Amino acid sequence: MSMVPDRAELVDRLRTFDIIPTHQRLVIAQALFSRRQHVSADQLLSQVNLTHGEVSKATIYNTLNLFEKKGLVRRVVVDPERIFYDTFMDSHPHLFDVEKGELYDIEAPDLQIVGLPPLPPGMRQEGLDIVIRMRPIAAFN
Repeated sequence: MSMVPDRAELVDRLRTFDIIPTHQRLVIAQALFSRRQHVSADQLLSQVNLTHGEVSKATIYNTLNLFEKKGLVRRVVVDPERIFYDTFMDSHPHLFDVEKGELYDIEAPDLQIVGLPPLPPGMRQEGLDIVIRMRPIAAFN
């Protein structure tokens, strides 16, 4: 969604994914889907509580986990301490700025993955996440 979705659009979207549109889920969805973004649970909590102070951290985590399970957001793990939720569901690589702690989508039409190992019998590939970590050259000097 490129523009801020209204309540009716959010209700329909959640119901399409078999999610009961409770008040708190709608408040979280409004902040989450107001633009294409990568957001951590703490960042989302701050966004939501600017206007709706009654949403707890546990509710944010539970809702993000539900949205991920149902296919509304993708979890992007840049390291064990940093997890972002991506509202853009198409497969795409990311750049992670280690210094700033920011995650960016990158357009990589020429990116090719060659030579993936065979999966164990009875398994199929579900996804492939590419995160390129970067930092300013000056940081290495």
